[in-house]
Amino acid sequence: MTEQIEVFTQSSIRIRAQKGTIYIDPFQMKTKPQDANFIFITHDHYDHYSPEDIQKVAGWKTILVVPKGLQKQAQEVAKLVSRIEVVGPGEKREINGLKIETVPSYNLSKAYHPKKAGWVGYILTIEGKRIYIAGDTDATKEAKAVECDIALVPIGGTFTMDAKEAADLINTIRPEVAIPTPYGSIVGKKEDAKTFQQKVKAPVEVEIKIP
Repeated sequence: MTEQIEVFTQSSIRIRAQKGTIYIDPFQMKTKPQDANFIFITHDHYDHYSPEDIQKVAGWKTILVVPKGLQKQAQEVAKLVSRIEVVGPGEKREINGLKIETVPSYNLSKAYHPKKAGWVGYILTIEGKRIYIAGDTDATKEAKAVECDIALVPIGGTFTMDAKEAADLINTIRPEVAIPTPYGSIVGKKEDAKTFQQKVKAPVEVEIKIP
């Protein structure tokens, strides 16, 4: 399953699935495939909600999923997609046959991602696997309660968990595979991925997608 997952710059993710092509927080896309069946946005920061990159991946069949706090702002890209779905934290939904859950995504002691903003991570059930895309978050009680097979978690520090904190979270929820995101660009060093990998305990496997 993880071979179907790509990580680009920051937390820009593409998953090629039987139900279609899924993007999460597309950012600084180098091509314009316009092949998205779904686009999921976690929150409103420019490296997660990028109208320019939504335009690169969206097509006539695309469903754009955004948190409630982005509902008004997302109208600027409404003409690029077939429709917009709005979600809040702690929801379970099915959208065009894709089962999704939302997990609150926020900082515990920093001001960058306040809980009251209602930003989210997503759990997508794809071909029998629960894939958790955490968004920009710390190791919150909600994150520690996630049940998933594959977890994509931030390790960059500054605005989110750092590599050690993210590894501690993974050692708590124990997915089959953990994939670190964003580092080596706006925040975090490339070496952080190795630190994360070293601190995650077996039998969890770590796959590094950002070179």
